[in-house]
Amino acid sequence: MAEAHAKHHDYHLVDPSPWPVIGAFGAFVLAIGAIFYMHGGTLWAIAPGLGIVLYTMFMWWRDVRTEANTGDHTRVVQLHHRYGMMLFIASEVMFFVAWFWAYFDVALFPNDPAQYLRVEETGGVWPPASIATFDPWHLPLLNTLILLTSGTTVTWAHHAIIEGDRKGAKQALWLTVALGLLFTACQAFEYSHAAFNYAGNIYGATFFMATGFHGFHVIVGTIFLAVCLIRLYKGDFTPQQHFGFEAAAWYWHFVDVVWLFLFASIYVWGYGGPVAGAAH
Repeated sequence: MAEAHAKHHDYHLVDPSPWPVIGAFGAFVLAIGAIFYMHGGTLWAIAPGLGIVLYTMFMWWRDVRTEANTGDHTRVVQLHHRYGMMLFIASEVMFFVAWFWAYFDVALFPNDPAQYLRVEETGGVWPPASIATFDPWHLPLLNTLILLTSGTTVTWAHHAIIEGDRKGAKQALWLTVALGLLFTACQAFEYSHAAFNYAGNIYGATFFMATGFHGFHVIVGTIFLAVCLIRLYKGDFTPQQHFGFEAAAWYWHFVDVVWLFLFASIYVWGYGGPVAGAAH
């Protein structure tokens, strides 16, 4: 009887789990709280739903980690996880395409009469004459160097894991996490010195939506890598099985590439000149 139920394939049939139902419930509570907050309620309205969602994420990924450590993630399962991560990153690419589309639509056609109030908003030029843009060769360039350096350190960590060099992997991951935190700190400093707001002008809206969502992805990626660092200290990753770190590294490289496009298009190409940017 036991032999009849023995596993004769490389796939992993997951055990029944409560987390999909609990996660969906948490997302519903979070949406209700967010709607309540947007209609003048307290910010604490989102706390219950957010707490449920974060708890679900922690517990669900804990179960996935357990599955990996107990041998359920065979080579076939790991391959399918890679396909899933590729599709996730592809969806993230399309997410950022929307913000780039919004930016270039108004930047390339600032005097389009078919768009409601566009000329009034931009003055017919881009960037609008009333906007003092950031000088790309100061703090934005520094942030670019920080993020590119973090891409090299995460690649160092990946090769160290493949070669069984746990000490080198830890050192490289520590550096990557530190650089991610430094990037976030620099961006927060930059935002605090912006000469324009999110509300009331089309430049600020497109700038903060594009760079702000990228900053959010940097924070998520930093947390992702920090969890990998903890797992590395626990001995989870081996040269043969380390998809959790590999997924984090792919995500981090994606964040790097998006920033290069943001830096080139919004900061460099959209620079208003030395007069507008002199305050920065």
